Amino acid sequence: MKSTKSSANIENINEAEIIKMEQDFLDRYYSAGNKKPLPIILRMCRGYYDKLILSAVFCVLQLSAVLFIPIATANIIDALTSGGSDILKTVMLNFGIAAFLLAINYPMQQFYRKIRNDAMRSIEVALRGAIITKLQRLTIQFNKEMESGRIHSKIIRDVDAIRSLILSLHTQLIHIAVNLATVITVLLINGNWQVLLFFACCAPVFLIIKKYFRKELRDENRQYRKTIENTNAKVVDMVNLIPVTKAHALEDYEIEKMTHHLSEAARAGFRVDEVNDRFSIANWLLVQIFQLVCLAVTVYLTLQGEMTIGELTLCHAYFGTFLTYISSLLNLMPTIASGTEAVNSVGEILGSDDIEDNNNKKILRTVSGEFDFSDVVFEYRDGDRCVVNGLNLHIKAGETVALVGESGSGKSTIINFITGFYLADSGSVKVDGVDMRDIDLKSYRKNIAVVPQNSILFSGTIRDNITYGSPNISEKQLEKVIELSCLREVIDGLPDGLNTMIGERGAKLSGGQCQRVSIARALIRDPRIIIFDEATSALDTISEKHIQQAIENLSKDKTTFIVAHRLSTIKNADKIAVIKDGRCVEYGSYDELIAKKGEFYNFRQLQI
Repeated sequence: MKSTKSSANIENINEAEIIKMEQDFLDRYYSAGNKKPLPIILRMCRGYYDKLILSAVFCVLQLSAVLFIPIATANIIDALTSGGSDILKTVMLNFGIAAFLLAINYPMQQFYRKIRNDAMRSIEVALRGAIITKLQRLTIQFNKEMESGRIHSKIIRDVDAIRSLILSLHTQLIHIAVNLATVITVLLINGNWQVLLFFACCAPVFLIIKKYFRKELRDENRQYRKTIENTNAKVVDMVNLIPVTKAHALEDYEIEKMTHHLSEAARAGFRVDEVNDRFSIANWLLVQIFQLVCLAVTVYLTLQGEMTIGELTLCHAYFGTFLTYISSLLNLMPTIASGTEAVNSVGEILGSDDIEDNNNKKILRTVSGEFDFSDVVFEYRDGDRCVVNGLNLHIKAGETVALVGESGSGKSTIINFITGFYLADSGSVKVDGVDMRDIDLKSYRKNIAVVPQNSILFSGTIRDNITYGSPNISEKQLEKVIELSCLREVIDGLPDGLNTMIGERGAKLSGGQCQRVSIARALIRDPRIIIFDEATSALDTISEKHIQQAIENLSKDKTTFIVAHRLSTIKNADKIAVIKDGRCVEYGSYDELIAKKGEFYNFRQLQI
């Protein structure tokens, strides 16, 4: 973190610095050979040690008033009880020092908190950014296997828990260290070795309490985290299914189902609260007992003449403060348990090696779009059968090829081969004669445009959605794409035209309008390879004809793949590949396959 470690306040960090922070954070995570939570947390903070140390200095300065007041109280009490001519001088000196330390307390606290919070928020930004960066690098299979609700929980809830853990540890450890150093120093100077020995005997008892509860706290927090992640995933599913739920009058069923999940989360949370409460009660009771014992010990030493009344007051005040900090640290155990479990949770993403590795692979500047599938075999990780089994297919550059077949025949998997989301288990998929395994897939995908079956739009304007990832598009290019996508009439009918907000997932547009926006977004990239995955399925008949004409115009000199169930929409395709059981069982033009009276002919007869 050389470029950003102290260069600016977090509020002034620009996007380039944030990207650097994210990459450095990932590097620090991977450099932690020990994947246990504590070493990882230390690695997380490594780029911010300077800020954390500086904030610690100001923290010590602001604590000086709190630590000196017991000393001043002891000095004044001893002066008053011993008599003498210097009573006033002693009182004024101690009051003066205390007043000065109180005067600097406010600015020191400001500096301490500002620098500390700056470091904590920087860690938070870097951690969330690192998770997002890693998600973008992980394979599509990983992202499909991990539910979006779980990912959301890791990015928001778990990062908050980690930040709270680091913040609490930083604050409490400074307080304990300073207090302990002060207590030891003062007691040694005053020769109160008996009290110091008593202090030392207390620490192991607190450690025993900590060890007793640690496993239970860890286990319950782990179960609670998993339950919350599962509940978040179910909530996301519920929100997405609301139109289906209401359309089928399943509101009561959904309420009952979600109530069950929420109750499970509440029960898991209650078990965590129960363990936390038992630990806090035991901790509080132990503190009170030790304070009472400390009072008895110091009173006895005072009666024996080994301590003055001022020293008794000092020892009791310091011991109370010492126990308070020890108790606070022990009370952090729930936070520590939650935070360390959060580290394990985000580690499921940050530590995953299921990444798309493009290092030292061939960068494709241009793509012609010739594809060769040779004896391709592919099986999903958790599958028990090959979804593609011995696929052989040759597509010339610039051809329009339609993929047809029953659901589950392997069409979507073939599309995932073309986009590079999946790589063959055996056999090969080649583009322009180069095996997909040897290609920098990121450079390759810059030549691809995909129009999925279900349009994927985000909250924003129509312009934002069309130009997503292509900010430098001219108005002339944009207008051309609008015409080709049959969007002109739609845009002209909206109050703000291209700048109309479309709502979440395009809620303010019809299904057909959303799909046309999705098509426009794909076309504006001027791709060499176009994939239409049932792109016309949501369109009415008139719009479908317009889109079909647009596809035919845009397919010239471009390799185009069309996945279709309605066979009438692919009549003009150069070739049609009939997919069955992961193989291409027929391949030819529309007329050739109809004349053959095989699988494609049978499909066509069913749709007449």
